[in-house]
Amino acid sequence: MSNSGFSKAGLHRVHDVLARHVDSGKIPGVVALFSKGDEAHVETIGTMRHDGGAPMRRDTIFRMASTSKPVSIAAAMVLLDECRLRLDDPVERWLPELADRQVLKRLDGPLDETVPARRPITVRDVLTSTFGLGMDMTVIGTPIMNAVFEQGITPNLPTPMPEQDEWMRRLGTLPLMHQPGERWQYQISSDLVGVLVSRVTGQSFESFLRERIFEPLGMKDTGFHVPGDQLDRLPPLYAPDPVTGEFQVWDEAATGRHSTPPAFQGGGGGLNSTVDDYHAYFRMLLNHGMHEGERILSRPAVELMTTNRLSPEQHAARHKLAVDNVHVSHGQGQHGGWGFGMAVRTYRGDYAPVGQFGWDGGSGASTYADPVNRLTGILLTQVGASVPDPVHLMLDFWTALYQAIDD
Repeated sequence: MSNSGFSKAGLHRVHDVLARHVDSGKIPGVVALFSKGDEAHVETIGTMRHDGGAPMRRDTIFRMASTSKPVSIAAAMVLLDECRLRLDDPVERWLPELADRQVLKRLDGPLDETVPARRPITVRDVLTSTFGLGMDMTVIGTPIMNAVFEQGITPNLPTPMPEQDEWMRRLGTLPLMHQPGERWQYQISSDLVGVLVSRVTGQSFESFLRERIFEPLGMKDTGFHVPGDQLDRLPPLYAPDPVTGEFQVWDEAATGRHSTPPAFQGGGGGLNSTVDDYHAYFRMLLNHGMHEGERILSRPAVELMTTNRLSPEQHAARHKLAVDNVHVSHGQGQHGGWGFGMAVRTYRGDYAPVGQFGWDGGSGASTYADPVNRLTGILLTQVGASVPDPVHLMLDFWTALYQAIDD
């Protein structure tokens, strides 16, 4: 047994499993940082580009995609701690575009067949991803999902997301898919959190995050774009062809979406970061909001974020979504619950225990912390989930990490 809480043989296996994925030619490079207690281990394997070039380094910057969600939500928790937001206040005070909502009579129906919302949208609805609109991959092709795409409400699609006031105006033209608070839905809430924070504080979302979360945690490489003099640290993001597996560049570093400040600072998927920055954030959550003697968030705020917030009915719907769409997600974990901005394990579906919290990103990022084992893991690569390979890498990383525990 080693004094780090991991066995030596187990740590070798973690390395070998990651190396196997890189050696397969399907993953150009990977950076992983994991810790149990105070000791951190780092693996850097492979290269920045699929055709070689510079090696992966500990300080390589990655597009965090949906793993932005568990970090960006912290800005709203600061506002709750300071009583500048209340969970059950209607959001229309700050987001008047969402007043007097109409709700679709049926999910696949025309946009003008609606009934009035039973009640206003609240802060709680936005923070729990239950305000009534979201990405639902099971109803692609319906009028409402077509409208969401056409309006540029979601990221990384042909229509770019506009600046936040125009984004809100467009959002306000759409009916809700479900009554406020009724159903958990993905993505749009996380972007809405950023607009809410910006309007409550009178600052840009990024400047508030930087001041209250990033700088206190020493997250010096985290932000919504990568400065020009640091772009050599950002690999291209690949979205391999789903049929042939051929590498295709989805986002180049120097000329891509992350090389200049975006029009919209998206809490749902816009951040760039490093393994060390994300490790500092998730360790802070494991330490009940403390970082090196400084309080970043209150203990109750962290508990609220990292425990399941879904009702039994919402929980059942989210579980059904995961179980019925394994083919869409390449078999990517069934977590059960959802807190604020992140998944929370509510049953043991794989090696991770109940209570583990975090999320994965479509760009090949996987970030979780586990309060049972005091374990944190950050896995970053540059391959998008257009193919199963980055998801299989994530699954194998977590299995390897848990088998290495020896205490």
